[in-house]
Amino acid sequence: MRILVLGSGAREHAIVLALASEGAGHDLLAAPGNAGIAQVATLVDVDPVDPVAVSDFVETESVDLVVIGPEAPLVAGVADALRSRGVPVFGPGRAAAQLEGSKAFAKRIMDAAKVPTGRAMRAQTPAEVEAALDELGAPFVVKADGLAAGKGVLVTEDRSAALAHAATYLESGAVLVEEFLSGPEVSLFFLSDGDTVLPLSPAQDYKRAYDGDAGPNTGGMGAYSPLPWLAERFGSEREFVDLVTRDIAEPVIRRLDAEGTPFIGLLYAGLILTEQGVKVIEFNARFGDPETQVVLPRLRTPLSGLLMAAASGHLDHEPRPDFAGDAAVTVVLASEGYPHAPVTGRVIDGADAAASVPGVHLAHAATAVRGGALVATGGRVLSVVATGEGFGEARERAYEALGRIHLEGSHHRTDIAARVAD
Repeated sequence: MRILVLGSGAREHAIVLALASEGAGHDLLAAPGNAGIAQVATLVDVDPVDPVAVSDFVETESVDLVVIGPEAPLVAGVADALRSRGVPVFGPGRAAAQLEGSKAFAKRIMDAAKVPTGRAMRAQTPAEVEAALDELGAPFVVKADGLAAGKGVLVTEDRSAALAHAATYLESGAVLVEEFLSGPEVSLFFLSDGDTVLPLSPAQDYKRAYDGDAGPNTGGMGAYSPLPWLAERFGSEREFVDLVTRDIAEPVIRRLDAEGTPFIGLLYAGLILTEQGVKVIEFNARFGDPETQVVLPRLRTPLSGLLMAAASGHLDHEPRPDFAGDAAVTVVLASEGYPHAPVTGRVIDGADAAASVPGVHLAHAATAVRGGALVATGGRVLSVVATGEGFGEARERAYEALGRIHLEGSHHRTDIAARVAD
């Protein structure tokens, strides 16, 4: 197939690598892409958040399938424009993408679908924020209602810090003050064609910037998959996945369909395993980053067939996706100053040496080639991805590869997947 992937991060690089690994001879295009994606796909000059520009390009270039990576094109309505022209697109329309674009919308859908989640209060003024904080109590959880690139959430015991965080986002819209939920977190992806739902394998990511879950929230500093410890509570990973599919994913997809906003694409469920049961922290409307980097390398079922089946409404004809039993670990290399004020433009040395470690590949997040040198163009620069027979081997490979990369001032966590290492 001729496939266009929209986006420029490590998630999109992981998608492109999975498509290229099928050996099916796909013609892969990406907009805008990055230096890593350019090694396996043709970069095209199309604005990924311009519905008309994307649609015109797709028609002119006879693209068979469009895969939307990040959230911005979804909220901009790119999927709607493509569907209006009869183009298969993996990604929900603007209305369904509100599941990520508006936390308040997501809470309403969950309530209507009777999906377990924490209490939440929407606030539009400082006074309403104060009242919500007082009612729900500490620890305080404050979230931007709209898109915030994974950085709109604050969890704190400090009431003044919660108020300050809310004030930052009240300038551009409402915030949600939520009940604090305690327990291990799990990311689980679901493919949907608006009706049928197929689960992928779960992963766990690390949101805080520094070891020991210290520092500010980020877009994600690392992840691992599968989650062997799920068996302790649920009997097996499959039993856990079946429970979440039945009690969370399917009711939400049915509810969106009933409201006339079918969800076609990737439903990301951010879950927390509380003492009272599995609850939803948030939904996203696209593949998660960095979890995609550890889920897709384990996928045995051809990704292109799954994406096209979802985009064309035939997911019920597809088998449940199959995964290798290997362990996968990814560690994110971030620029100095990330997440608040990342320093960009610095040269990255040793990427090829890192990728030569057995079982390792790099998913580029924010890179470009300038003057013949690989340079960092954003906060999260590279995802170092390693697989192995066990987590001990995968971690050793990932950190050996990281040791071969030099980016002045960069930082990374050293405790990714440490809890599950052999």
